[in-house]
Amino acid sequence: MFLFGLGLFAGTAFCMKWMEDDFLLNGEKFTILDLELFYTKEKVMTVLSGLDEHVKTILSYHLYFDFAFMAGVYPGIAALCMMARENLIGAVLKKLLFVLAVAQLIALAGDIAENLFLLKWIKHPVIGNEFDSYHFIVIVKWLIALTGVFFSVPLLLFRRKIKMI
Repeated sequence: MFLFGLGLFAGTAFCMKWMEDDFLLNGEKFTILDLELFYTKEKVMTVLSGLDEHVKTILSYHLYFDFAFMAGVYPGIAALCMMARENLIGAVLKKLLFVLAVAQLIALAGDIAENLFLLKWIKHPVIGNEFDSYHFIVIVKWLIALTGVFFSVPLLLFRRKIKMI
């Protein structure tokens, strides 16, 4: 499962990175991370309402590719957690890694919700009170995914059996 996830992740990440060169508003670049994390509600509305049809189309394609990306990245992180779990002897960290693996389903759901918000706002760039929910979902998604990676990768790099807690 990890290798499948890695392949899907790499292929879709390459395609999405290629599209990002077209993310321009009035000659200025913007990124998906800007829309996710760094822009205010007003800035997101300004960006999405100011895009020409070509950029809107590319941004929409990027978000559709992101759905395929999700099918690789979150199962891949879950697989990393489960592989790291096998290197442990202690019950507490084994349980934590299992919880992080299962939590990738929450991150996946959050990423799907995030994309649906953005796709809706591309078509109709009026953002209501849902922006705070959107930001919360994005932050939780990133925290879960990165926690899974940062806990599992070091344990996998040191493949000897580790006895902890």
